Amino acid sequence: MSTRTHHADVVFRVAARQALTTASSGTPGVDTSWRRCLREFNLDPERTYQPTVLDPSNLRARQAEHGDLIEIARAEMESLYQQISGSGYALLLADADGVILAETVDPTLQPMFRRAGLLAGADWSERREGTNGIGTCATESRPLTIHQTDHFRTSHIGLTCSAAPIHDPQGRVIAVLDASSVGSKSSRDSQVHTVALVNASARLIEKCLFLRRHSRDAVLRFHYRPEFVELLHDGAIAVAANGTIVAADLAGIGLLGAKHRAELIGRAIDDVFDTGFEELRDAAVSGRRAIWELRDRQSGNRYYARLGSTGEAGRRAPVTVTAPALVRIAPRGADAPLTLDSLTGDDPQMQRSVYAARRVADTGMSVLLSGPTGSGKEVLARAMHLASSRAHRAFIAVNCGAIPETLIESELFGYAPGAFTGARRQGLRGRLEQSSGGTLFLDEIGDMPLSLQTRLLRVLEEREVLPLAAETPIKVDLRVIAASHRNLREMVARGDFREDLFYRINGLTIELPPLAQRADLEALVRSCIALETPGDQPAAIERDALQRLLAYPWPGNIRELRNTLRGALVMGDGRTVRLGDLPPHLHDAREPGSPSRHAAPAAAPIASTSLLADAERGALIAAIQEAHGNMSRVASALGISRNTLYRKLKRHSISAHALRSE
Repeated sequence: MSTRTHHADVVFRVAARQALTTASSGTPGVDTSWRRCLREFNLDPERTYQPTVLDPSNLRARQAEHGDLIEIARAEMESLYQQISGSGYALLLADADGVILAETVDPTLQPMFRRAGLLAGADWSERREGTNGIGTCATESRPLTIHQTDHFRTSHIGLTCSAAPIHDPQGRVIAVLDASSVGSKSSRDSQVHTVALVNASARLIEKCLFLRRHSRDAVLRFHYRPEFVELLHDGAIAVAANGTIVAADLAGIGLLGAKHRAELIGRAIDDVFDTGFEELRDAAVSGRRAIWELRDRQSGNRYYARLGSTGEAGRRAPVTVTAPALVRIAPRGADAPLTLDSLTGDDPQMQRSVYAARRVADTGMSVLLSGPTGSGKEVLARAMHLASSRAHRAFIAVNCGAIPETLIESELFGYAPGAFTGARRQGLRGRLEQSSGGTLFLDEIGDMPLSLQTRLLRVLEEREVLPLAAETPIKVDLRVIAASHRNLREMVARGDFREDLFYRINGLTIELPPLAQRADLEALVRSCIALETPGDQPAAIERDALQRLLAYPWPGNIRELRNTLRGALVMGDGRTVRLGDLPPHLHDAREPGSPSRHAAPAAAPIASTSLLADAERGALIAAIQEAHGNMSRVASALGISRNTLYRKLKRHSISAHALRSE
């Protein structure tokens, strides 16, 4: 009996039982979903159905209907994708009907996901595709993982999907955020941290959506702990001009112990708390208190709160909390690529690096960029390309650590028509051939398998590429800039990197400093804020927020800085970075001038106050302990490469050796 036939047989046998059971899959609720698919939707688990994909005009109409949601979600999806990139996941945003509205996926993996039907416009409702992450999450309104054989249809048992619902300000499910992988070898248990990450991102999207929908009301933000006010986990209540509660988010309902938002909607704010709306508003206007202490009239619980509002609720008596001191930032003007001149800055080491880059930009010399992850190596490589006579030709960037080993050879070298099953009929031009006459940027070259290092060296020496299954080599005009955050000399000494390739790509090494050690950090913060705001709009940052950013050690360097600023702008008005909109772990940073201000970022562990970080860190530790320290087994269980695993261990300051010794 084939795997698919066996799976279909299990579905039929389980669905025939009268009593609910989870013995079929180990995932609660899957059996109930299977019954819905058979009895309500009349689906056949073994039958092959054609995917339902909306035509472009209908898809655009749905996307326009959810414009605010998509705008907010895209920023968070980009941030989440940075945390799981290299793990083979696609991030998908679907509406309550199960139709995919937006996707974030590595372009190299996109064809694989499209073949699986995971693309914008596809209908993944339970009624159409059976039990699956998106459709079942939308139906049951809870975070869940549908792992491989949990799926109803046999054609989907290669998928692993972790999804969480997104609710509108009225509490209705309006969307689903989903992380899906195809053909993953990871276990069901390994998805615990993935669904936690997705759920935390869904809650952040909900919060941003609530604040945007009620931007014309006064909004009371409250929590048991004052430092959590105006952060992700606080409660939010929207109040009309007459002091009546018009909306409450899920966190607010939970903090107040209400069973449903109907218990709060329509009540006066002073019927819920021991302080009236007029008093809160007057205090906000006068600036007497930034944080107000309140008590719940029913339970007596104490909360800390801040009131802020604009628009309708402020017409009778504008509620504008006294604004903290702002640092103004000039608009960046028209979009333009970053050049070597714009990258120079006032940091001495960066100035030396840019000077060296300028000297060799148009020489054809191989260059190796060295520096920590996120320090801007690709940005410098692009600027070198623009400063060369090759600027009018292609700049091709390849992240050697993000492409699965099974795909990197075909991605680099291409393949001839009919090279293998599933190959494009017309073949594929590899990245090496695409970069001919331009610049090839090989990021994280230290993660390239040894077997491909040999082939790459031959191409660099002979200046010709032989695609897979081809008989005739193709001449190429190559200019290579390589980069790595790892010490390649040490890798050569250990035999993990070819010595001859190292000397071939290392015509000149240019070092990029960690962000926390740069003397021009404040100027970089200002520049990044300008980059993240519309080109013709002025921007600003609260002075307290700026000081907090300057005090933080930035283990993720410029990439982490830009993601942090992007998230803060989304949480606010899109033009001003405020202290309350910075993520929780930045609020634990040392004040400027402390001894750790310029400490190496690798020595600074990420604060455990972040739900996302806690979930991932816990999953990593559990996997290592379960595998008794065998890193290959850990990587396989989590569905990631060993290189990605070690990067995550370093990010969370986890010592695998210490865990082995326990």
